[in-house]
Amino acid sequence: MKDLFYAYIQNLQNQICAGLEAVDGTTKFREDLWKRPEGGGGRTRVIENGAVFEKGGVNISAVHGKLPDTMQKMFGVGEADFFACGLSLVIHPKNPMVPTVHANWRYFEMYDTSTSLSTGPRKVINQWFGGGQDLTPYYLFEEDAKHFHQTCKTACDKHNPEFYPLYKKKCDEYFWNAHRNEARGLGGLFFDYCKANEQMSMENWYDFVTEVGNSFLEAYVPIVERRKNLPYSPEQRNWQEIRRGRYVEFNLVHDKGTLFGLKTNGRIESILMSLPPHVQWVYDHHPETGSDEEKLILILQNPKTWI
Repeated sequence: MKDLFYAYIQNLQNQICAGLEAVDGTTKFREDLWKRPEGGGGRTRVIENGAVFEKGGVNISAVHGKLPDTMQKMFGVGEADFFACGLSLVIHPKNPMVPTVHANWRYFEMYDTSTSLSTGPRKVINQWFGGGQDLTPYYLFEEDAKHFHQTCKTACDKHNPEFYPLYKKKCDEYFWNAHRNEARGLGGLFFDYCKANEQMSMENWYDFVTEVGNSFLEAYVPIVERRKNLPYSPEQRNWQEIRRGRYVEFNLVHDKGTLFGLKTNGRIESILMSLPPHVQWVYDHHPETGSDEEKLILILQNPKTWI
C-alpha cells in the first residue's frame, strides 16, 4: 500500500503544480529535493511572487525510522518503527478576493520492531489514511463556498453518502482557533485514522482518498479564475494580512501536521512553507459593524451548511 500511495502522490504533485502554474501564467514552482538523516526525504515545490499566487507550496515526503517518544505516548504504544508519506499544500493568493487553500493526503504505517527488511516483509501493526481540503477566504462569496463544498460532496458520495456530512463536521471542528473562538476558514473535508473495518478495506480507503485528491483542482481553480482579476483597495489588502495572522496562529498552535513534522525532525523549510509572506497582528482589531469584513467573521464564528 505504501508504494502504491507514494507513487500516487508523486503524480498528483505534478498535476497540481502544472494546474496552478497555468492559472498564474507568469512563474513556475521551484523544486528542492531533501533527505532526512533518520530516514527518507521529500520533494518540496514552492511558488513565489507570481501574478496570482504570492506564495505557495506543494510538497511530498516519505519518511521512516524509530517512532519518537512523544509519538509513542500519543499513539499509546511502546517502541515501534514507522513510515509516513503524504502530499501537503498551501496556496496564498495575492488578491484578497481569492481565498487561501490548504489540502493534504497522507498514509501512515507502524511496524513490529522484531521484524526487519532483512528477514522479509515487515509486520504492520497499524496503518491508516488521513487528509482533506479546506478553504480560507478573506471576503465571503457564497457562490465560491458552495462550489468548493459541492465538489467535496461529489467526491465523497461516490464512496459513501455519509462521508461528506461526517467529514465536513470534523473539518469545522478541527480547523477551529479555540483561543479566538472562530473557524480558520469555511471548511471542507477532514478525515484521519481511516483504518480497515467491516465496511472499508485499506484498498477502499485508498480509492476514497485518491478520489478526494483528484478533485482538488476542480474545487479550487474555478474560484481562482473568477476572482483573480477583481479590483481591491489597500484597506482590503490590509484586512487580508490581518486574517493571515489568524492562519499562522492556527498552524503554529493547533495543526497536527506541523507538530508531527517538528517532533520527527522534519525539514523546517518544508514544514513552515505554509506561512504567508506578509502578515499583520493589529492590537484589539475588530471590523466595522455591517461591513463585508464583519460578514466573514460572523460566518467563521458560526460555521454553516453550504449545500
